[in-house]
Amino acid sequence: MYTVDDLLHLMARLRDPQHGCPWDLKQSYATIVPYTLEEAYEVADTIERGDFEHLAGELGDLLFQVVYYSQLAREEGRFAFDTVVDGITRKLIRRHPHVFPDADLYGAPDLARLEEAAVKQRWEELKAEERAAKAAEPEQLSLLDDVPTALPALSRAAKLQKRAAQVGFDWPEPLAVLDKVREELDEVLEAMSENDAEAVSEEIGDLLFAVTNLARHLKVDPETALRSANGKFERRFRYMEQLLRERDQRPEDCSLEELDSLWNLAKREEQAGPACG
Repeated sequence: MYTVDDLLHLMARLRDPQHGCPWDLKQSYATIVPYTLEEAYEVADTIERGDFEHLAGELGDLLFQVVYYSQLAREEGRFAFDTVVDGITRKLIRRHPHVFPDADLYGAPDLARLEEAAVKQRWEELKAEERAAKAAEPEQLSLLDDVPTALPALSRAAKLQKRAAQVGFDWPEPLAVLDKVREELDEVLEAMSENDAEAVSEEIGDLLFAVTNLARHLKVDPETALRSANGKFERRFRYMEQLLRERDQRPEDCSLEELDSLWNLAKREEQAGPACG
């Protein structure tokens, strides 16, 4: 069975200036990022579908992304794969003093007997300490500094809101957020009435941000919820297409009323059982 060392050797071979792969030799950090995001989504999709038979393969694809970045960094004399492993191991030990109470090297108190809420609080404190340590100048430090810009927009919105909530900048309860959602929807309608495309785009963004905030307050992950809604829409639309094929029809040949009727049928069938799943 191959090991991580074999994978690292393979990666170095692919990037060998004399005998490597031409495509791999052209790549950079920036050109690999889209593939990294795609592979992360593939892992998430595999888990959501319960396709554990292929999970190892998808995790391998994601691991290869880490190996790729590490190879690029090694070539530039920045760091190597071992540095990545060492860094994440140290970080996890530092952030779990309740599990590793004897790791005095990291200056963490013994939290072995703390309840989950206290452990979570300590986790956030440690992350804050790490952010502070990264800041070159205290006046440039922001609570939002390490929220990745490459995250999906819904996930990043939720993280930004959660981070702001740590210092009390948050709505007190979900109903207040719901009022904000209604307010943002009214502003969308106002922008539409003025036929201002730029304002409509901005107000739609504010509306999505407010809905994300509502999801967070209700302890719903917005990215997961939207992925679920996407899946539901896809199942029902495919069921409509199936019905139309059985009638030798195409969606584009139907009126909106006919399509809406088929949609409602697909919805009833799905609620009744797995017929269109």
